[in-house]
Amino acid sequence: MSMMAKDRPLSDKEMVAEAEAALFDISRVREAVGNVIFGQESVVERTLVALFSGGHALLVGVPGLAKTKLVETLGIVLGLDTRRIQFTPDLMPSDILGSEVMEQDEGGRRSFRFIPGPIFAQLLMADEINRASPRTQSALLQSMQEYHVTVAGNRYDLPAPFHVLATQNPLEQEGTYPLPEAQLDRFLMQIDVPYPDLAAERRILLETTGIAEVSAENVLTAERLRAIQLLVRRMPVPESVVEAILALVRRARPGEGDADTDKHVAWGPGPRASQALTLCARARALYDGRLAPSVDDVRALAEPVLQHRMALTFAARAEGKSVGDVIERLVKGS
Repeated sequence: MSMMAKDRPLSDKEMVAEAEAALFDISRVREAVGNVIFGQESVVERTLVALFSGGHALLVGVPGLAKTKLVETLGIVLGLDTRRIQFTPDLMPSDILGSEVMEQDEGGRRSFRFIPGPIFAQLLMADEINRASPRTQSALLQSMQEYHVTVAGNRYDLPAPFHVLATQNPLEQEGTYPLPEAQLDRFLMQIDVPYPDLAAERRILLETTGIAEVSAENVLTAERLRAIQLLVRRMPVPESVVEAILALVRRARPGEGDADTDKHVAWGPGPRASQALTLCARARALYDGRLAPSVDDVRALAEPVLQHRMALTFAARAEGKSVGDVIERLVKGS
């Protein structure tokens, strides 16, 4: 979330023209993704909203729900240089960031040369991210927030745009390492991937078990994606939406006057959640062809933006409550 719109503001006419052009490109992206990913409209929408907002997303779902295929498809459709890392317990930070090697020239002089790791991509797929050790997981922290890495005291900037789409299996916890709260907070959204509905699963059966299979087509460039991300940041946010975001996020924190939150929430979302909701609400509005977000956008995005930024108390867990239950109550009261 480091890209800022510091140039001159657009006039109403220019804003409408840019929004119409962006909406045309977004519709092409949606169609291209829909040709490969069947069903899962909500998952596709939220993932694209995260990318159009310039952020990272954590995809959580059981194996076989096309999480990997979705990331690969988005890389092709959006024209991004995509790399994949399969996270395992023996993965080292240098396997992600890269390392320096010593070389000797013809004159016998020795020097170090940096060999970039797979993180130097525009779209990084971190597959089963919770299977890596905390030391390796932390290697992503700096890059996800600051968009550069430091190796042997030297700074190396990452390509622009840079996005991390990580996957996680919620069932198998043996041999895994829960992501630290600091890293979870750097994901713009946690997107839960459900099972497909009957119609989508029927289409999967018929179209993916034959000789020919539909492949993704490129419809956008990285430069065009960055232009859409800049447009999202230029979109006006009504005061009513700002107030709704602040009220929702603050009520999700214990000690802010909400008795149910005090009872059920151990710690709540910080200011980064408010930033994420603001950006995602703008992107969702543009995704739907609107020039400004509404309170409905905030309500629709509350769970994916807040759920990984909150923790329940022991009493709430003993009552069988989930973070989703708490957020649902907060949304209904907003």
